[in-house]
Amino acid sequence: MHDLRALRADPEGFDAALKRRGEPAVATALLLLDRDRRAAETALQELQARRKQLSKEIGALRRTGGDSSALEAEVACAKARMEELQTQVDDLDSRIRGTLERLPNRLDAGVPDGADESANVVVHQHGTPREFAFTPREHFELGEALGFMDFETASRLSGARFVVLRGPLARMERALGQFMLDLHTGENGYVETCVPVLVNNEAMYGTDKLPKFADQSFRTEDGRWLIPTAEVPLTASIAGQILPAGELPRRNVALSSCFRSEAGAAGRDTRGMLRQHQFQKVEMVSITTPEDSDAELERMTRCAEMVLERLGVPYRRMLLCAGDTGFGAARTYDLEAWLPGQKAWREISSCSTTRDFQARRMNARYRAADGKPAFVHTLNGSGLAVGRTLIAVMENYQNEDGSITVPDVLRPYMGGVEVIRAG
Repeated sequence: MHDLRALRADPEGFDAALKRRGEPAVATALLLLDRDRRAAETALQELQARRKQLSKEIGALRRTGGDSSALEAEVACAKARMEELQTQVDDLDSRIRGTLERLPNRLDAGVPDGADESANVVVHQHGTPREFAFTPREHFELGEALGFMDFETASRLSGARFVVLRGPLARMERALGQFMLDLHTGENGYVETCVPVLVNNEAMYGTDKLPKFADQSFRTEDGRWLIPTAEVPLTASIAGQILPAGELPRRNVALSSCFRSEAGAAGRDTRGMLRQHQFQKVEMVSITTPEDSDAELERMTRCAEMVLERLGVPYRRMLLCAGDTGFGAARTYDLEAWLPGQKAWREISSCSTTRDFQARRMNARYRAADGKPAFVHTLNGSGLAVGRTLIAVMENYQNEDGSITVPDVLRPYMGGVEVIRAG
C-alpha cells in the first residue's frame, strides 16, 4: 500500500515511479478524490461541532421553558446532512483505497529499466556447468526411467501439474527440505516455524496477494485460501502489532506445501515438475527496520546461495529489471540454477524487499528510537523451492546409465545412500 502523503508531496514523482512499471499516471485523479474527501470530512466535522453546540442550546432552552423547536429542526437537518457526508466520505475513501491497493510498489532506484526478463542483470555466477560425456536428460526423463516419478498416476488423481514421487526420489525431496531447514536454523539465524496452509482474506490482503492475484490462488468453499507461499502466514503473523525495536530483526523460516493455480501459465513447462499446482518450499521471512532492510536483503539472498553452494549446483544471481520485479517488491534478486537437461538457467529462488509496502496494508509497526510507532520493513525469500532444487540435483548429478549420484551433504539425510538406481 502506498502512502497518500507521499503522493501529495510529489505527484509527478509518484507517476514517474509507476511509469517505470508500465502503469498509467494516476496522481491527478487520486488527488482530486483526496481533495473531495477532505472537503467532505471538513464539512462533516463542522456539522458535528454545530450539532454539539445546538444540543447545548436546546438543553438550556428546555431548562428555562423556552421554545427550542427551531433549533431541533436545525439539528434534524444537520443529522441528515451528516449522514450524506459520511456516505460520501466512505465512498471516496473506498475509491482511493481501491486504486492504491492495485498499484505496485515503488521500485528501488537501483533496479534497472526494462520490460521483461531479457533486461535482468547478472550480478555474479557461482560454479561452472558440468561438461557431460553424454547427452544429459531432463529430470522427468530421468525420474520416469528410474520408476520413481509418476505423472500419469498424479494426473488420474488430481489432473495436470501434479506428480507422485516414490522411493528414493520421495526421500530426496524430504532430505532437501530438512537440509535447508537445518542450514538456515543452525547457521543462518532463522527460527523454524510451522505455519497453517489455510489463511483468511486479511492475511492474503496484508501480504499483497489480494485483490490483484486472487485468480492465482486456490480458495476453499468456506472462504479461506491455500497459501501460495509460507510468506503469507509468516509475514501476516505480525499484522496489527507494534514490535519492540529490540526484537528486530525477526527472522523466521518454514517448510510448507504451497498451492498456485498457475493462471496464465497454459503451455509453459507442461512437462515435469517445474510448474506445479502443489509444491514444497522453504521460505525465509525477515522483519526489520527501514535502515537495515537493504542489508537484510543481501544477507537473505546470501543464505539462499549457500544452499546451492553446499549442494554443488551452479547458479547465478540476477537483479530483476523493472518489468520483471513482482507487484509487492521494491527490489528482487533471483537465483537461477543451471539445468543441463534443458541447457538453461532456471529460477530456483526469489528474494525481495517490500520495504513498508506490506506493513502499511497490515498495519505492522515497531517502536522507533523517538518512541513513536513506525512501519516495519518486510522481506521474503525462497530458501529454496524444494521441487526445483530436486530437479537441479537430478540433472546436475545424473550419470550415463540414468542413475543419480547423491550430493555429499544429502547422504546423512538419505541413510547413507550414495547413488539412486532404478528400483
